[in-house]
Amino acid sequence: MRGAEQTRALYPDADGVVEREGVRVYWERYGSGSPAYLLLPTWEALHSRTWKCQIPYLARYRTVITFDPRGNGRSDRPRDPALYARREYAGDAVAVLDAAGVDRALVVAWCDLGESLILAAEHPDRVAGLFEIAPAVQLADMQPEPVAYPFDEPLDTDEGWAKENRDYWLRDWRGYTEFFFGECFSEPHSTKPLEDAVGWALETDPETMLLRFRGWNDKVIDRTEATALGDRLSCPGVVIHGTEDRLVEPGRGRAVAETLGWGHVSLEGSGHGPHARDPVRTNLLLRAAGRDATAGPRPAADRRWTRAVTRPKRALYISSPIGLGHAWRDVAIADELRALHPDLQIEWLAQDPVTRVLESRGERIHPASADLASESTHIASESSGHDLHVFQAIRRMDEILVANFMVFHDLVEQEAYDVWIADEGWEIDYFLHENPELKTAAYCWLTDFVGWLPMPDGGEHEAYLTADLNAEMIEHIARFPRIRDRAIFIGSPEDIVSDTFGPGLPAIREWTEEHYDFSGYVIGSLPGPTDREALRAELGYGPDERVCIATVGGSGVGAVLLRRVVDGFDVARRAIPGLRMIAVAGPRIDAAAFPQRDGLEVRPYVHELRRHLAVCDLAVVQGGLATTMELTAARRPFLYFPLGHHFEQRFHVRHRLDRYGAGRCMDFDTASPDAIGAAIAEEIGREVAYRDVETDGAARAAALIAEVL
Repeated sequence: MRGAEQTRALYPDADGVVEREGVRVYWERYGSGSPAYLLLPTWEALHSRTWKCQIPYLARYRTVITFDPRGNGRSDRPRDPALYARREYAGDAVAVLDAAGVDRALVVAWCDLGESLILAAEHPDRVAGLFEIAPAVQLADMQPEPVAYPFDEPLDTDEGWAKENRDYWLRDWRGYTEFFFGECFSEPHSTKPLEDAVGWALETDPETMLLRFRGWNDKVIDRTEATALGDRLSCPGVVIHGTEDRLVEPGRGRAVAETLGWGHVSLEGSGHGPHARDPVRTNLLLRAAGRDATAGPRPAADRRWTRAVTRPKRALYISSPIGLGHAWRDVAIADELRALHPDLQIEWLAQDPVTRVLESRGERIHPASADLASESTHIASESSGHDLHVFQAIRRMDEILVANFMVFHDLVEQEAYDVWIADEGWEIDYFLHENPELKTAAYCWLTDFVGWLPMPDGGEHEAYLTADLNAEMIEHIARFPRIRDRAIFIGSPEDIVSDTFGPGLPAIREWTEEHYDFSGYVIGSLPGPTDREALRAELGYGPDERVCIATVGGSGVGAVLLRRVVDGFDVARRAIPGLRMIAVAGPRIDAAAFPQRDGLEVRPYVHELRRHLAVCDLAVVQGGLATTMELTAARRPFLYFPLGHHFEQRFHVRHRLDRYGAGRCMDFDTASPDAIGAAIAEEIGREVAYRDVETDGAARAAALIAEVL
């Protein structure tokens, strides 16, 4: 059965099972529009999740159909070898189209072994076109692929392609999949697609695979039959093939295209799986193929073009949804930008919870924002208790990041902007560097940390993964320095950790100083000491009242911390009579589930919470940078609890707060409710001596951005 999967960027509108000769095949349908895209499964080692980076994009324009192959995923694993013939897969495809209510489809195949040819030749009314990625099918004039080792005979080596052997499969199926997909994704820095493919392959077993497999040349349909099928094709077709494909000789794809009279796209430097490793380019090629396959008379579009010099200045601001801190600092920068350029029109590509702040200010949120897949929901789903392995969570957010970059791409393809501003818009920065030809405006990148760092208990493997991702980023910047017109670090050089990016890689601080400008920290307007009492009165706090605010942000990640703080309230109140605690649950934690006590208020939402934090006598928070730095700037005492395995909070934020001498760091795992209550009593109202936080960070950041307008 299919294993646990990461949060999807898009879930199916419908799914079901078709049964043919007692074999149940699972299918899914997304979106609407005809003709559909039918994304065929490849061999039984993988299931339909291999198309995860294509589904959300294509489903914004057409119906998308996927199904798991017999032998993997949620489909059956029959024990009769005859039931794994390529003709059975073509039959499954027709049955799935019928069940999903789809008449015609553009059929997309990866490493096609012949089933797409059977489908198109024998059911021409169902196939609008074929799109073949690295086809393995052999036509009459093609020589079989050379075989390094016999498949069914025991070997005296397990090195390299000797792993493609019956005996080895039965001894070490994982070892084979790691080798095979390592050859499949031959491009540097391909750890995530490799990891995905191995995980999916482990959802089946070698015994199932061996029912039909006797080597690739045996598995491909007969060349004479394939040629006869090709002669019967009437639909258009396109082949795309990576020049660095180690599994199917790149010339084979061109030969298939030439023999069948199809188009051919060569992907220079790509390996065998460009739909996973180069998803943006593959997605754009697929959409273009869909247009070409259905080309015909079209009504004239009503379009408008404005001469560049007469256009108003426009900025597209992309603000990370992981925490509200980005929203407040981004609107502060936006306000300063407008002061420098009063005619500047700023539009936002953003999602919840950032949109709540933007809506309260009357900012213009672009309608395309509705198409964004939720990043904060994914992050919340990756947490457990007071633990969030944020590095792994972001790696597992890859399909969401691809989907959201495609939203950005289509928006800026249709509308002109003078500058794109991305505050930790990781997908924007990564895929622009992977596809530099897509940059059509000035681009400014903002971040408050640099460098992925491994957790100690992640061992050598996590250290390798973080270093690999850092190395890729360094290579991106070195190869394409023109992508970032401005790279702005929200802070000062001293706020950067002293670690290196990994073995043999530069020191993080020195590299960042070379490649970034520094704005200082960005804080919105906060009350000064002279008007603090007036604000307290406005917010309903008495002059002699001791007020503690406990808040865990806009996600459900902090529920266990908030409960533990509330459980420690009685201890704190015994030491501080009359203590008043405001526990802010946020939108994803049920405030009604907390106990009721005198002096304790659990609220689901507090408007402009930052104003309350600025005048409280103590705050209890997680270890996020934005909230802790606002408390530092307001010179408020606070307790903070970095999330377990959250490298940013535990390393980057902790380093910065230590530099400012701010806050009291506590370990959630060892802090009992009594200990938290005692710490509240000790810290509340304490005079602090923090380092001053910059007050002009927003203006400095805006000035740097304004230079590229």
